[in-house]
Amino acid sequence: MFVAGFPAGAWGTNCYLVAPAAGEECVIVDPGHEAAEGVEELIREHRLKPVAVLLTHGHIDHIASVVPVCGARNVPAWIHPEDRYMMADPARGLGRSLGQQIMGSITVGEPDDVRELKDGSVLELAGLELTVDHAPGHTKGSVTFRTPSQNDIPPVLFSGDLLFAGSIGRTDLPGGDSAAIMRSLARVCLPLDDATVVLSGHGSQTTIGRERASNPYLKQAAGAQSAPAFPRRGM
Repeated sequence: MFVAGFPAGAWGTNCYLVAPAAGEECVIVDPGHEAAEGVEELIREHRLKPVAVLLTHGHIDHIASVVPVCGARNVPAWIHPEDRYMMADPARGLGRSLGQQIMGSITVGEPDDVRELKDGSVLELAGLELTVDHAPGHTKGSVTFRTPSQNDIPPVLFSGDLLFAGSIGRTDLPGGDSAAIMRSLARVCLPLDDATVVLSGHGSQTTIGRERASNPYLKQAAGAQSAPAFPRRGM
């Protein structure tokens, strides 16, 4: 499997292009703030053909470029129905004061073709097999996308803002729920093989095994220690 990515815009949100190999069809995960130019550069560099945009959740730092990216290639965007409202009104997902502060210079909306994700569904796109897991807590409609292991290639989890290297997503914005995110960590992340590569919405690449051993929130989800203070990371 081929994955190319870059941190986009003011919030350094990781945008990924995923394909079976360079020169083939691909999906685009989380084209956030000012991501459109970087997406086009990777498409040209690796001779990719996008067929869909996949959104881990509806916060503006993950969806700000969805309209131009989908429009440039006439492809659909996939999002969980509980976060779809943020495509047209992202300020609602940030709270009144923060939303007004951030949204002053950003124009967004729904692309022409929006499709809704379901927990446990398997998307077969661009020659890839991606399992969708609903993972509420950061937002009500947060999801992850995971690939199966193939031969000697470890599985990959696109975790959005559920799980980071050493941390997890914030839960203090509208729709956030600290108890729900712990349940999502236990249900979605803990059953995965230690070799699973985690490509998150912010920060560096990690593995489930590394986070199982060192991430205090994943340890808490496994009942290993008492609750640490919740972080403020991601939009």
